[in-house]
Amino acid sequence: MLNSNDLAGLTRQLELHATILIGFVGALWILELFDSIFLRGALNRYGIRPRTSEGIFGIVFAPLLHGNLRHLATNTVPLIVLGWLIMLRQTSDFFIVTAVAWLVSGLGVWLFGSPRTNHIGASGLVFGYFGFLLLRGYFEQSAIAILTAVIVGLLYGSLIWGILPIRRGMSWQGHLFGFAGGGLAAKYLPQLQQIFEGLGVVS
Repeated sequence: MLNSNDLAGLTRQLELHATILIGFVGALWILELFDSIFLRGALNRYGIRPRTSEGIFGIVFAPLLHGNLRHLATNTVPLIVLGWLIMLRQTSDFFIVTAVAWLVSGLGVWLFGSPRTNHIGASGLVFGYFGFLLLRGYFEQSAIAILTAVIVGLLYGSLIWGILPIRRGMSWQGHLFGFAGGGLAAKYLPQLQQIFEGLGVVS
């Protein structure tokens, strides 16, 4: 049974989670609204263009950009739900998984994406979170991790089809390498925590 101190601590933790997630997703919406209304989508040219010198900078910018508001809307709920499930164990895990999925997804697209294409959107992060939560159950073998993996599988199991090249115009490479990044984060989470702590990024 929770006492008043435990309840206060839990409330603070949930408020922190909400602040991080709403702040991140809110920033995506503000950027997309500004780009759509005032720039008519001009920022989208800063996506990942595979194997081009200028396109490599898209690894940094692509997850922040979306083709339109509908594109962003499809990513918003899974970003919040899956991101929060990662935070439930430890808030810093969210930043670690986000960083790894962001980098691995972006590099994978730049190296293996189809030529003369432009890749944008946060779906690589969505698949990174998805892969992390599913595969942490396998690598960690704890009851909580396995239960979380089962819940995620029931809620978002159909996402797995997104890593296959079955839909024209969809960045399946971003999905595939995002999922792989999440899997790497799940397998090497303790080591990654030490690295990020050593860099002073998380505590």
